[in-house]
Amino acid sequence: MTLPTAPAFDGKAFAAHLSTAPGVYRMYAADDTLLYVGKARALRNRVGSYFNGAPKTTRIMSMLSQVARMDVTVTRSEAEALLLENQLIKSLSPRYNVSLRDDKTYPHVLLTREEWPRIALHRGPRAVPGRYFGPYPGVTAVRETLNLMHKLFKLRNCEDSVFRNRSRPCLQYQIGRCSAPCVALVAEDDYAESVRRASLFLEGKSDQLTRELGTQMQAASEALEFEQAARLRDLVASLRSMQTRQYVDGRAADLDVLACATQGANACVMLLAFRDGRNMGTRPFYPRTNGEESAEEVLGAFVSQYYAEQTPPREILLDREIPDASLIESALSTSADYKVQLKWNVRGERAGYVELASRNAQITLVSELTSRSAQHARSEDLRQMLGLAEQVKRVECFDISHTMGEATVASCVVFDASGPVRSQYRRYNISGIEPGDDYAAMRQAIDRRFRRAVEEEGVLPDLLLIDGGAGQLAQAQAALADLGVEGVMLVGVAKGVERRAGHEALVLPDGRELRPGAASPALQFIQQVRDEAHRFAITGHRGRRQKARMTSKLEDIPGIGPRRRASLLKHFGGLVGLKAAGEAEIAKVEGINDALAARIYANLHGLPTPPAAGE
Repeated sequence: MTLPTAPAFDGKAFAAHLSTAPGVYRMYAADDTLLYVGKARALRNRVGSYFNGAPKTTRIMSMLSQVARMDVTVTRSEAEALLLENQLIKSLSPRYNVSLRDDKTYPHVLLTREEWPRIALHRGPRAVPGRYFGPYPGVTAVRETLNLMHKLFKLRNCEDSVFRNRSRPCLQYQIGRCSAPCVALVAEDDYAESVRRASLFLEGKSDQLTRELGTQMQAASEALEFEQAARLRDLVASLRSMQTRQYVDGRAADLDVLACATQGANACVMLLAFRDGRNMGTRPFYPRTNGEESAEEVLGAFVSQYYAEQTPPREILLDREIPDASLIESALSTSADYKVQLKWNVRGERAGYVELASRNAQITLVSELTSRSAQHARSEDLRQMLGLAEQVKRVECFDISHTMGEATVASCVVFDASGPVRSQYRRYNISGIEPGDDYAAMRQAIDRRFRRAVEEEGVLPDLLLIDGGAGQLAQAQAALADLGVEGVMLVGVAKGVERRAGHEALVLPDGRELRPGAASPALQFIQQVRDEAHRFAITGHRGRRQKARMTSKLEDIPGIGPRRRASLLKHFGGLVGLKAAGEAEIAKVEGINDALAARIYANLHGLPTPPAAGE
């Protein structure tokens, strides 16, 4: 019996019934895979242009041959259509769109919103209340900015657990980089004023800040407050001497420079950023293309997608004209609430910056392609060594880290054909096992990773590497068997007798051991993945261990809030002095009665804790 085939999609008929309003259209394949998302000034005209019989590129013809249905969304303006298009491309990753791929989170400077704000580097979701300044092209630029902030404004950078439990100033105070709010060596109003000044500086308003400080210095001098005037004088001098400005056409630069290089189906967009005259460095991006997009199309897609999430500067220099430049400029100006200008064919110093970004984009793309070629060769060698029918597309590796069984952490890192996929790295805090039992830790980590994949029908790796020998491999194998996971190649990476790189043994589930040697491209790739898993696990373990050690035992005692905790630590000079005190001495501290003193003493010495009143 022959099943009836679905009728071909009639694009002309579909377009004929569309509105001439602006909007977004979506093309789907027969299996409901999203092929393409596009914007239109007039939906009927734009969609109809795909089916009018005019010659199309090979890529467009291939896409249209797969279209089974289309959807449209009408918007109020073309700028709104552009924003919606960017959101859909970002969230749905259509096959035929140019899309910005970046598995790194953008680093920001975080100024927290609390009684005594702290300033620190931040990556990831903006879960902490406060102001986020950035993004910065790289961590180095953030650290340079933080270094400047601490020297100028003396804001704290310590974690809250450390801040709450200090009984005397730390080294940062001694070297003049913090005003020691932890022990009340600075008035709350003075600290708040330093926070306000730091905000002005981070907003790029350093000229306004300098003028304001000059006015305050003059007022303090006239009021005969010479010490305050001297402090303001020193701050103004520091601001002027420490600001390393780069001027463009005689004024402080506040702009981004973008250049695009393409080679075949690959592209690199280089970002060179200036904020308030400071060169924040460069950062490469590698948008996903489909082989036939021009550099102009790639750069245009990058500009609209990147600045849909990041705050644009007032001036963006481009190495070429991009499609819909005026529309993108209008949309960015609307979202930023100030005029944003896109410029190309610039002259003078600006042209020099554009040329610099362009040259860096070309060099970086060549380097990236060379790296990808080497990665492909190693992947092919790995396929042959393991006897696989196809090249490995996704590799995951697990490692366990702890110190004498303390704060055990398991790491899972992910590599694909392009290298590490950091956005999909995971750490697992291991609990409920015998300290130091690496086998149980490995089994728990594997179970947690793949149980979720089974329940949510998530992605599975082609190759699963286990850092360890036959014992760890057996635990991983048993965990996968219990979950019914099939089709995943398991390999244990055991250190050699001499524990030297290149002498590893690859342990297979059937008991065989492979020793490819240091010259093997496949083993070099496995070493890279294993070392990354090891680094990621150690970082997580150290953070967990440090957090556990820095969290005061007082925080776990009912009835001990921040004020009583501070009083106790101040009275006894720290946790060591408190632990050496008896119940009677503890009860002498203001706000501590006999019952609470007994609970504190018991908790600090591991004794049965007396019940609180009313229990």
